[in-house]
Amino acid sequence: MEIACLDLEGVLIPEIWINFAEKTGIEALKATTRDVPDYDVLMKQRLAILDQHGYGLPDIQAVISELSPMEGASEFLNWLRERFQVVILSDTFYEFGMPFMKQLGYPTLLCHKLNVDSNGRVVDYQLRQANPKRQAVIGFHSMYYRTIAAGDSYNDITMLAEANAGILFKAPDNVIAEFPQFPAVHEYEELKKEFLKASNRELSL
Repeated sequence: MEIACLDLEGVLIPEIWINFAEKTGIEALKATTRDVPDYDVLMKQRLAILDQHGYGLPDIQAVISELSPMEGASEFLNWLRERFQVVILSDTFYEFGMPFMKQLGYPTLLCHKLNVDSNGRVVDYQLRQANPKRQAVIGFHSMYYRTIAAGDSYNDITMLAEANAGILFKAPDNVIAEFPQFPAVHEYEELKKEFLKASNRELSL
């Protein structure tokens, strides 16, 4: 049996921090894991900016409530689930991701959690575990599952490398250039073909 491991933001849903940055006009919040490889550095930067400007979780969730999955994402996910077991491995937070899970039919989501005080201030974040995407793939391998993974950012690379097959999807040019060992596609129809190509079973579109 094969498991399809997908990143969330940039693959199935819009980048939440970028949309929040556009709503608030805070340019520094547009930085994502496409730009900053060290996730801890990125998150500390984000939390400091939120504090500086007086924004909390309710403000971010208000922006999330206006967003929808990317065009074609739901259809792609349904197609994938007919052919593979599917798990979403993300560095987002349950407080951000769950509204999208409803829209996507509640796929399995493994991600992180925010620590929020009674006033809605985000005081810290709690990682599910260190290097969580790679560790999840290692766990699936320990149960003798074959894995095919797709992502778009620096924080997906260890997952792609650990998987039996890795695919870059909608990745920026800098990530594609640094990791030419992974096929890079930008449309869901192309991504379907890469999953079929990577599978060790006879599958069809």
